[in-house]
Amino acid sequence: MMIPIPRGGLLRRIAGVEVAAAVEGIAGVEITAKLNYPIQPLPEGSSYLGFIFAKGESPVTVEAALRAAHEQLEFDIAPMISMATS
Repeated sequence: MMIPIPRGGLLRRIAGVEVAAAVEGIAGVEITAKLNYPIQPLPEGSSYLGFIFAKGESPVTVEAALRAAHEQLEFDIAPMISMATS
């Protein structure tokens, strides 16, 4: 699962990765976004926060594991402040 960016801003904190990785059926959680860097959701942005990998007996169990893991993740995204000059 590609972890979507919920809103634009500066990524300040990520919590729940260990809990998400411990969900039954989850093979790994990889966060690729860098802290304190601007992020922008698609379609304006060009990346994801990271990826969740799962395996299971059926597509239904894999999807359920991915959803359960994603629910454990918390992203602190601070608004961007424009310093425009005129």
